[in-house]
Amino acid sequence: MSVSVQPKRLEAYSTPRYIIDLAALRRNLAILAEVKQLADCKIVLALKGFALWKTFPVIAEYLDGCCASGLWEAKLSHQKFGKHTLSYSPAYKEQEVAELLEITHHLDFNSASQWQRFREMATSHPRYISGELKYGIRLNPEHSTGQTPIYDPCAAGSRLGATAKSLEGVDLTGISGFHFHTLCEQNSNALETTLDALDAHFGDLLRRPEISWLNMGGGHWITKPEYDRERLVRLIQQTRERYGLDEIWLEPGEAIAIHTGVLEASVIDIVENAGLKIAILDVSATCHMPDVLEMPYRPGLFGPDGSLATTAGEHLYRLGGPSCLAGDIIGDYAFTSALKVGDTLTFDDMAHYTMVKTTTFNGVPHPAIALKHEDGSIETVREFSYSDFRDRLC
Repeated sequence: MSVSVQPKRLEAYSTPRYIIDLAALRRNLAILAEVKQLADCKIVLALKGFALWKTFPVIAEYLDGCCASGLWEAKLSHQKFGKHTLSYSPAYKEQEVAELLEITHHLDFNSASQWQRFREMATSHPRYISGELKYGIRLNPEHSTGQTPIYDPCAAGSRLGATAKSLEGVDLTGISGFHFHTLCEQNSNALETTLDALDAHFGDLLRRPEISWLNMGGGHWITKPEYDRERLVRLIQQTRERYGLDEIWLEPGEAIAIHTGVLEASVIDIVENAGLKIAILDVSATCHMPDVLEMPYRPGLFGPDGSLATTAGEHLYRLGGPSCLAGDIIGDYAFTSALKVGDTLTFDDMAHYTMVKTTTFNGVPHPAIALKHEDGSIETVREFSYSDFRDRLC
């Protein structure tokens, strides 16, 4: 796993704190901009993966807008990004649709029943009539490519996306495009087999003359060194030609922010149980890095001396959080020397799917958020206090 450059400490501060490296973010964005140019496609930021709006001015230099998973993310895109907004949700309430019609540019429905319920409302809206607003339906190609069941939208019984059977006989007047999202941290070979399945199930729909765009969703690991970007470009070009499309959209989240941020933590106690040394930190897996438990995965970690921790060695510790959850365990890590209370540890790759999923469970303090600028300076852009915890539930 490649790692972010550990941020140089240019100011005294207490942990915990997320630090987002703007230079690393620009490197990812430059790769995406090149793909956009070569493939002649549109790429937007998936807010569900990374929504730190203080970075939006940088991202907007390279990308075409944001995709939103609901009304609040759409509002954030509209208010803070200011370019194109694509919206999709497994289901909408009527009031949500009414608000989305005013601010989004693509509104994708998850099912035939949702489209039928809101079709008249949608197609009578002035922004649709003027061509400013387009409607789509999310498709389920029933083709699983991932290994983690919780992230498989194509599993039998999935609620995500319309199957070919569910669209039989449905009036799609007003629909100008389709959307699929089936990948998760995968290379372009998974996209290739998915496109074959998509054509098998929905090829006739995609070839309709009124269909002008296709959204290929996210989960494309475009900025990883091993990702086959040449194949991605070829697949986009072939798909556009196959169906005579005007536009193809991608909405990666992780590819934008991968290896751009770290989470700094401090050791606040060291205990021993059954011969195992346990370091309790001021960061929590369940509160601050939940994908460690959900995926699960093991984040890279820099020790107090800046060296990368390993899986085995003399100074091996189990790292746990301060919450009451017994399973609030980040993992077992070996360091070059013994840990002590007050040591600072730096978890790598903590930008995507971290800040967007954090909680204040147990009243565990939320990490501050900082930006590392390209000149090396670090700016704290958000600090949290007891009032943030208190006011959330009243």
